[in-house]
Amino acid sequence: MANRITLSLETRTIMGKQVKKLRKDGIVPVHLYGPSISPRFLQCSTPNLLRVLVQAGSNTPVFVTLPDSGEEHLAFVREVQWDPLRGTLLHADLLQTEISQRISAEVPILLEGESQAAREAGGTVGQVLRTLSVEALPLDMPGDLRVDVSVLTDDSNVLRAGDIGLPGNVTLLTDPEEMVARIELPVRAGETEEVEGAGPEATEEEAE
Repeated sequence: MANRITLSLETRTIMGKQVKKLRKDGIVPVHLYGPSISPRFLQCSTPNLLRVLVQAGSNTPVFVTLPDSGEEHLAFVREVQWDPLRGTLLHADLLQTEISQRISAEVPILLEGESQAAREAGGTVGQVLRTLSVEALPLDMPGDLRVDVSVLTDDSNVLRAGDIGLPGNVTLLTDPEEMVARIELPVRAGETEEVEGAGPEATEEEAE
């Protein structure tokens, strides 16, 4: 884990429909729950919570400090509610977890570099899969997975989930045969793409 992300929360006494007033005052309700704590109804200033949401996403742990006791818990962002019309932040759920407990998460795949084969063929590298499902200890969970597409050296090459290098303490949960990226060639005039599973019989039926 690169940077330690922290969030200080405050006790919330306003519940139900009255939380609208909190939001008008720039405060967002937060629900913290987990296997080792009782559910806590808390709150946080909108700017501070937005900062954490941007930094942590859903797969980077957050060190949450509780009010009164000053206890610190490790937690992950699990659900965020936004106003569908205004796009404002309405609510956030944080899941507390143990530092020694392995968890699963969806980690973003970021393609980097350039495929010479794609450039020479006048094509592009198309990304089919955007995240990998992996398992790791909370502090070992990668924030993202960066893949160099220069490994695609031929227009028939395909990059699969199992080809992506993971740290030794991270386990792949996604099917290793699942396609992540491939070279996509432009369709030239007069050419049609083959439909997978459609043989000569299917073509004749379509012609009728």
